[in-house]
Amino acid sequence: MHTETVDTIIVGGGLSGIYAASLLAGMQESFVILEARPRVGGRILSPEHEGFFSDLGPSWYWPEIHPRMAYLIQDLGLEGYPQYDRGLGRFERFNGIVQTVRGYAMEPPSFRLVGGMMALIRKLCERIPEVAIRLNHPVCRIEKTQNGAVVSVGDLDQEPRVQLEAGKVILALPPRLAAATILFEPELSHELSQAMLKVGTWMAGQAKFCALYEKPFWREAGLSGEAFSERGPLGEIHDASNDGCGPYGLTGFVGIPAVQRTRQDVLIEAILVQLASLYGMAALEPAAFFYRDWARERFTATPYDQPPMTEHPVYHPPVGRTAVWGGTIHFAGTETAPEHGGYLEGALATAERAVFGGSDQGNIMILKDIER
Repeated sequence: MHTETVDTIIVGGGLSGIYAASLLAGMQESFVILEARPRVGGRILSPEHEGFFSDLGPSWYWPEIHPRMAYLIQDLGLEGYPQYDRGLGRFERFNGIVQTVRGYAMEPPSFRLVGGMMALIRKLCERIPEVAIRLNHPVCRIEKTQNGAVVSVGDLDQEPRVQLEAGKVILALPPRLAAATILFEPELSHELSQAMLKVGTWMAGQAKFCALYEKPFWREAGLSGEAFSERGPLGEIHDASNDGCGPYGLTGFVGIPAVQRTRQDVLIEAILVQLASLYGMAALEPAAFFYRDWARERFTATPYDQPPMTEHPVYHPPVGRTAVWGGTIHFAGTETAPEHGGYLEGALATAERAVFGGSDQGNIMILKDIER
């Protein structure tokens, strides 16, 4: 089998991997992105309806505390708009009683992106040679060599479909997913592999919906669209509308565990009934409805991700290591960020770390200097 040779192999085509590739493209280095899915974006997913893109993965960024996101959005010529939070909120108790309460304004203010978060991926891909992005390329084995590593694509129980060799490999996917699906030769230390498996994958146990409507009937009733529930199936709801015009949307997270989300049709019906109990009967008839259960995505979640997270994890590089095999393999991805882990800002920071080396802090200044 012919083995293709490049300078860097990026495993994973989510934000961290795509951003790392865009940085390498500006450095005149050869690279490929190996993405298991038939699309790029990873947990960023923004289906379209009437020119509006609903985010079924990450939805927000915070310009005041996320400098990389703010800078990159400006640099790519994109625009953000504030999360709608004007009006009163709703709270549903475990017994089904719904109360109108004070709004839940976010501090600092959160923003959404015009075009959905996929606009970020699309713009970054414009900076990457099309031939460098290899879709439907699940990595099954990484073997250490004298000068780097050989990466195999396919299934472990079959001959590899493709093999590539590089002096550097960037693992731009969740550590738990890498440890559970990729065979490393030689094996990673027990301490490291266990640490990777213990790092919970952000969003992997979540299911998210977005219901779009022609009119913002909740706003007309003086409601912000924000709601929290002790009952379910939804635990958290927010306004997810277009910027200043239709369509108007409600989005949120399913609050029941992944093991109980077996009937999508029944669950969607229950979601609409709950929205009607919170916002009125008009919620029963959305113009469009999108749903994604990330716990059932084989290239996002593992069996370890089925139990729901009860709080935001404290993320960091596994056992404090940002690279292994003498600097051949570099960890990227938001779960390996000691700051802003679980957020898009963390994904950007770790991509810079993997490309440039060094810590997560300060690399944004290096990027600005390169682009000047």
